[in-house]
Amino acid sequence: MCGIVGVISQSPINQLIYDSLLLLQHRGQDAAGIATVNGSTFHMYKANGMVRDVFRTRNMRSLPGNCGIGQVRYPTTGSASRAEEAQPFYVNAPFGIILAHNGNVTNCEQLKDEMFRIDRRHINTSSDSEVLLNVFAHELQLATTGLSLEPGAIFKAVSGVYRRVKGSYAIVALIAGYGLLAFRDPHGIRPLAIGKHDTEQGAEWMIASESVALEGIVFKFIRDVAPGEAIFISMDSKMHTRQCAQSPSLNPCIFELIYLARPDSVLDGVPVYNARLRMGDYLAEKIRRTLPGIQIDVVMPIPDSSRPAAMQVAKKLTIEYREGFFKNRYIGRTFIMPGQAVRKKSVRQKLNAMAVEFKGRNVLIVDDSIVRGTTSQEIIQMARDAGANKVIFASAAPPVRFPNVYGIDMPTRSELVAYGRTDQEVAKIIGADALVYQDVEDMKQAIRDTNPRLWNFEASCFDGHYITGDVTDEYLDKIEQIRLNPRSQLECNVPGEGIDCPQFHLHLST
Repeated sequence: MCGIVGVISQSPINQLIYDSLLLLQHRGQDAAGIATVNGSTFHMYKANGMVRDVFRTRNMRSLPGNCGIGQVRYPTTGSASRAEEAQPFYVNAPFGIILAHNGNVTNCEQLKDEMFRIDRRHINTSSDSEVLLNVFAHELQLATTGLSLEPGAIFKAVSGVYRRVKGSYAIVALIAGYGLLAFRDPHGIRPLAIGKHDTEQGAEWMIASESVALEGIVFKFIRDVAPGEAIFISMDSKMHTRQCAQSPSLNPCIFELIYLARPDSVLDGVPVYNARLRMGDYLAEKIRRTLPGIQIDVVMPIPDSSRPAAMQVAKKLTIEYREGFFKNRYIGRTFIMPGQAVRKKSVRQKLNAMAVEFKGRNVLIVDDSIVRGTTSQEIIQMARDAGANKVIFASAAPPVRFPNVYGIDMPTRSELVAYGRTDQEVAKIIGADALVYQDVEDMKQAIRDTNPRLWNFEASCFDGHYITGDVTDEYLDKIEQIRLNPRSQLECNVPGEGIDCPQFHLHLST
């Protein structure tokens, strides 16, 4: 999971991209980067850390230009937190390209081998985003017939990417001297939205991971990028689009709607907040069916993403709703922290149980999901320490029984508390008096209720179906081996000690 943004404006865009990345900060707190193009020259700065910590005034001044891209990142598939793997990435030929990526390429190792043996391109990092960039650069070189670059050649190159690259990917890229390119994988797994702002000088365009990044910068949301669609916006703000995939289909990641996206975003026609409310409705019915005789005094959410579902559970069951946990908003998401020990420690720093709401009560705690179980176990123990009589735990999502390989940091089967276990066994592990999970079909129907035209989803972590068709047991075994033997962290992962690339000096013939 990452957040990406690309902008073409009528005025300098460094501050605009910075502000957009702040609105996407929830999608990654590991690293941040901004790249701009001024004439035919690229400027870039990136480093590990939060947006506010990475960019100083001197860095912002080194990012001139009216066209640029940015990214906030967190590592996937057990990758190390290294400054050189922060995005965007750059290649010099052809034309000069800078690219940022949200997702995960599942055939990355095959592509690396092809890069070395066939394409004669060198990969400097372990990032799949650099691989994806080099695949696109190679395809663009093949599609180009002269010194100039036409939209048709760009779209032909994107078609080449679709033929070769598997997995999930939403892309924004700069082509020096020409403009901004964005495209989304043929399955539409990761979100990407288009916004427009009309000025007296002309149209301005923004493409970002979530609609909230557009609307927070006063861009008007136009539509979502379609699966398999490529969009090219020239430096004079003219937009060109083409469907470049053979058989595209929309299968958005359902975990985006459960947990990852901001509640005020709209993804593929689904208002995230409304979807979470509907999940609460279905969860309430499941609780009513499975726990008919249990006494519940109060319903409480784990702030913040489970709050809409918890409110609906309380309303449907006619039980009092209370806020029993106070959240420290200056602690990062525990879901994306790299180790069990760090994650367990951070829960107590992030949440505090208020004893006045728990003492002597049978409490129903609602969370958005249960992944590793460590956070749930700590929360339940906090509730007991605060004086709760009984603790019933409910998940607005079904059991996470399978690894996610499309860009969410939960790839190892042994890390998933529900893998190979019954609901009763999970309840015992996390210390709950009772445990209720959402049903898979109810979860999907909750989304369909908010957008009836949306039927298929990428829900592999719940149903075990990998839509790209290339994920095997051998592939999952290899990911587990990587995570069991993680690469050591480098000294360059100190926030603020970034990679400053002030000038690439790309003088182009156009």
